[in-house]
Amino acid sequence: MSSKVAVIGQGYVGLPLALAAAEAGYEVVGIDTDAARVAGLNSGKSPIGDIADAYLAAQVYYRASTDFADAAGADVVILCLPTPLDADRNPDNSLLLAGARAVAGYVSAGALVINESTVSPGFTRDVLAPIFSGRDLAYSPERIDPANKKWNVKNTPKLVAGLSEGATTRAVAFYSKFVSSVSSYSSVEVVETAKLLENSFRLVNISFINEIAEFCAAMKIDVREVIAAASTKPYGFMPFFPSAGVGGHCIPVDPTYLAAKAREIGASTRFIDLANEVNVSRPSYFVGVAAGILGSLSGKKIVVVGVAYKPDVADVRETPAESLISLLRSAGADVVWHDHVVGQWRGEASAALSAGYDLAVLVNPHTGTDLDALGSVPIIDTRGGF
Repeated sequence: MSSKVAVIGQGYVGLPLALAAAEAGYEVVGIDTDAARVAGLNSGKSPIGDIADAYLAAQVYYRASTDFADAAGADVVILCLPTPLDADRNPDNSLLLAGARAVAGYVSAGALVINESTVSPGFTRDVLAPIFSGRDLAYSPERIDPANKKWNVKNTPKLVAGLSEGATTRAVAFYSKFVSSVSSYSSVEVVETAKLLENSFRLVNISFINEIAEFCAAMKIDVREVIAAASTKPYGFMPFFPSAGVGGHCIPVDPTYLAAKAREIGASTRFIDLANEVNVSRPSYFVGVAAGILGSLSGKKIVVVGVAYKPDVADVRETPAESLISLLRSAGADVVWHDHVVGQWRGEASAALSAGYDLAVLVNPHTGTDLDALGSVPIIDTRGGF
């Protein structure tokens, strides 16, 4: 197979996709503006935990570049760029638009362009289509779950829709070379909305179980035992688990893209709005729990354990630990954090676990986190239980 593929963005989404395509025989160039990352990739050093150095080095049809001109001649160009929230927690498409505009001038007239970045419904048609005028354009949302040992690029079902029947057919044919299940739909708006529905569903249910966790705490019963009991029902129930608040690149972000579009068209998203409110309030709730244990927090030594947004990854995007630490420090506490996977964060280093703290707050401990080192330090487990 000699077809050339250019993947714009070599992070948690773009790199696994690029390597899967290269393994299938496509000639792949992964383009990223981070020169250090590109240099590491070309020397066989993976920047993400899910991709082993040996697997990266084995992909002879893959190379990385900082030059958008290297997308010239590509049969398929895929956008895998971050679409986070801005400082006011509104959708921020600036990185996606910058990448799209930077590569557009190099995209061949007959190329297929696929957007995998999360966007509000209508964005692919209304905003990206004019940038890539004259090219086939499709949308296929990423479904990457870092540290998931079961589901990956190759076996996670892929959703596809194009702005034309030809674009849909070409996108399905491309992904089918290395993804086991590819399904097409009637419009890009259907697939854009499906992506946002997936994670809005999770946000609403996690926020709901967080409220149930507060109720269980007030009742002095273990919410995890309650969830386990409810989970014995073989139909009509799906377990979700409490937390200090959701984090990562999807659950706290995607629902806001859906809500933003709803406001634009005059539709209601009250469940999403309330779920966001509950989620954002979780760190404040645990500051109150800490104050209930210690009384005044002023001068108290507190360690927050696990600052990544989920266990066994080094990703701190949208982590609730950031707000929790800030609020504890605002209350006068002397706060450090421990995370042997993250290591360095916000100009600070992971602190050692010991018995010398007044309180420990567990956010997302990793496999191998030595909680026994805390000795008899009181512990708040934000994931529920006692």
